Amino acid sequence: MAEAAAARPAPSFPWLIVICGCIIAALTFGPRSAMGFFQLPMLEEKGWDRTTFGLAMALQNLLWGIGQPVFGAIADRFGTWRVLALSGLLYALGLFLMATAESEAMLHIGGGVLVGLGVAAGSFSIVLAAFARNVPAESRSLVFGIGTAAGSAGMFLFAPISQGMIDAYGWSDTLVYMSIAMLVVPVLAIPLIGNSKSGRVQQVEFEQTFGAALREAFAHRSFMLLVSGFFVCGFQVAFITAHFPAYIGDIGIDARYAVIALALIGFFNVIGSLASGFIGQRYPKPAFLALIYIGRSIAVTAFLLLPQTPTTVIVFAIVMGLLWLSTVPPTNALVAVMFGTRYLGMLGGIVFFSHQVGSFLGVWLGGYLYDQFGSYDAVWWLGVALGIFAAAVHWPIQEKPVDRPAMAAAE
Repeated sequence: MAEAAAARPAPSFPWLIVICGCIIAALTFGPRSAMGFFQLPMLEEKGWDRTTFGLAMALQNLLWGIGQPVFGAIADRFGTWRVLALSGLLYALGLFLMATAESEAMLHIGGGVLVGLGVAAGSFSIVLAAFARNVPAESRSLVFGIGTAAGSAGMFLFAPISQGMIDAYGWSDTLVYMSIAMLVVPVLAIPLIGNSKSGRVQQVEFEQTFGAALREAFAHRSFMLLVSGFFVCGFQVAFITAHFPAYIGDIGIDARYAVIALALIGFFNVIGSLASGFIGQRYPKPAFLALIYIGRSIAVTAFLLLPQTPTTVIVFAIVMGLLWLSTVPPTNALVAVMFGTRYLGMLGGIVFFSHQVGSFLGVWLGGYLYDQFGSYDAVWWLGVALGIFAAAVHWPIQEKPVDRPAMAAAE
């Protein structure tokens, strides 16, 4: 049965919600995007190998993915603020345990499980779902781009800040200071206090249970294609985030270029995310996503085949930055187009779970295959192949609402 959501039209654009949500996105995305800088100093002090660190980061990405649909469903039902407040607490505790870890198990629990759950509870899908319920549909893709760009700004800022703090205070104290910073998230989350039935944008939503929403989504071909394609995004970006600083050192380039590269990825990610939100509002999103994945495969292939110098590292970082999170706005917007905003947190979380399964494999395989063969080449080329696969599965996606005969009859 169709029923009008209990909401009133927004008298003005919800700037406070957008601004606070963007700061939260920057804070939650920043530290986890800088994890690669902690790898070498931590392993040197602790005597662990790259597989150990890689497994911690892989667990972090996997728990991020597992927690995403769960926290999304909780936010849909009980309110965004509660979930974001929990995010800040889990994140802070995880970073603190990672900083003080005396065993591999503690590293995996703190830096892996708790940080992963903290990122899941404060991730893009939670924040963007809150945005979607408070802005009109015609502005949704653009606002998604703004929110994603804010997360990218966190990456841009935390790359040089993290390396500078590690140089000044050591890796352990830097993690402690970051854990303290996460405690501001619950305060910033207060304006995002609404849930799935309290958005200010008046719209008609299809009333259904969580179970019915899940069955509908998993029976929808375009949704499943979107899920399979987003797996590739996670594999590619997580591998680079966790292992690129070490890779730069392996090929004999000064470590400062790793800082520059990740900062450039973050900076141009802001531009790419904003552009993606703008483009996705005006052009077919599935074709646009296919082009992004093809572009990534071309960029990695060129980087591997051309002479690897500080200049090519910088150019690669700029290109990848433009393509980095540009997948997020059109992907989330497609979920909203297909199913509406009633269960956007949960359904967007399911798509993102696929992303994080890819992230787990990208990070873990990076460390494992390096320890086996002394090189990251196999993972780089696997990422190229997966990019081509992702482009292929996005082309057939249909950008239209799911067919709901019962709803049409009720109208």
